[in-house]
Amino acid sequence: MQFPDGFVKKYETILGDEARAFLASFDDEAVSAFRINPLKEKQLSFSDAIPNTPWGYYGKVSGKSPEHVTGLVYSQEPAAQMVAQVAQPKPGMKVLDLAAAPGGKSTQLAAYLAGEGILVSNEISSKRSKILVENMERFGATNVVVTNESADRLVKVFKGYFDLIVLDAPCSGEGMFRKQPDAMDYWSVDYPSQCASLQREILSDAVTMLAEGGRLVYSTCTWAPEENELIINWLLDTYDFELIPIEHINGMSQGINQSETARMYPHLFKGEGQFVAHLQFKGQNKTVKFKPSKSNLSREQISLWQDFEKKHLKEKLTGVLQVFGDQLYLLPSELPNLSKLKIARNGLHLGTFKKKRFEPSFALGLALKPSQVKQGIEIHQEDFVKYVAGETVQLAETLPNGWYQVLVGGNGLGFAKVTGNTLKNYFPKGLRFQVKN
Repeated sequence: MQFPDGFVKKYETILGDEARAFLASFDDEAVSAFRINPLKEKQLSFSDAIPNTPWGYYGKVSGKSPEHVTGLVYSQEPAAQMVAQVAQPKPGMKVLDLAAAPGGKSTQLAAYLAGEGILVSNEISSKRSKILVENMERFGATNVVVTNESADRLVKVFKGYFDLIVLDAPCSGEGMFRKQPDAMDYWSVDYPSQCASLQREILSDAVTMLAEGGRLVYSTCTWAPEENELIINWLLDTYDFELIPIEHINGMSQGINQSETARMYPHLFKGEGQFVAHLQFKGQNKTVKFKPSKSNLSREQISLWQDFEKKHLKEKLTGVLQVFGDQLYLLPSELPNLSKLKIARNGLHLGTFKKKRFEPSFALGLALKPSQVKQGIEIHQEDFVKYVAGETVQLAETLPNGWYQVLVGGNGLGFAKVTGNTLKNYFPKGLRFQVKN
């Protein structure tokens, strides 16, 4: 691999005798991996598990497979999986993923939360926030709000609010050189220091959003000390933090002059490049008193939703119901008023109010477990191929007309209407694709 000017010399100085093996590892193939989604009711067995992880496996998954389309699996390389594993939130916590797109860490954090508590997944880029929404929706997390904001604007709503903040910071991307060689086009000797300036700016806002005793997990996909250990030293010098030691598993190395932090080098760790630090906040932040979000549904809308819920669901959904135009959403309880923020996904999209009726969303059919729904239809591979291409499916038997959860491999793929022996197609037009035989 042809490295940018100055890169080889820098890491020969940092790594000494290890530099040769480190630089040679860039000629190896990038490591692919995925996680299984514990939020899904029907699980599959996979081989080649990543050691010391609850859900990680080596290997590739097809984006057109039923496992991917129903959110049972999520592609994420092994080093990136370590960040949320270090964070490991407990169910019920209030969590912020501050730079969340495309969604690997947020989906993993949601898996740990298991539907309890609040996850705010934020992405400053509008374009990337749309990808984040799509990935969170497919994963089926019900307690997630996706915001499209800068950190300084989030502070105005969330001062002293979060029990855990994860910042996988924008960085010089050295750890992605093998997987995404284009990342080298941006690199220069001075680039890490420029990135470090932005990282300190974002962290200053992040600290203000931590609750008393809250935790901060800081990570980058680079090895530059300017963006890693020097940032952590700055945090420790500027704010009241204490480092929490990270267990060095699967070939992780300790940070440079920091035994508590972790580095992942491709010649030692089977994956790409990553740095992770785990800090406990010992200071105190002023908290903003807030009124929790409230329902804004009309009586007719409440009645229509309750009719659907009673007829089709085995249990009531908990949270705050809010309508935006004719779209109904379920927000996690105890959220502040978010009206001053740009929202990309305002909780779980439940569906649409139409004339005197309610139509369930694709997202709801993904999020609900089959055991929560009164009527479901399992379709097999041949019909799955037709359905994702936008075709109707002919059923082997005539069923009562109405809404059914579409199931593939025992997991939800949205809701669809049955008329006689025809399953109408409600797979979103923007997601449709052809599967080659």
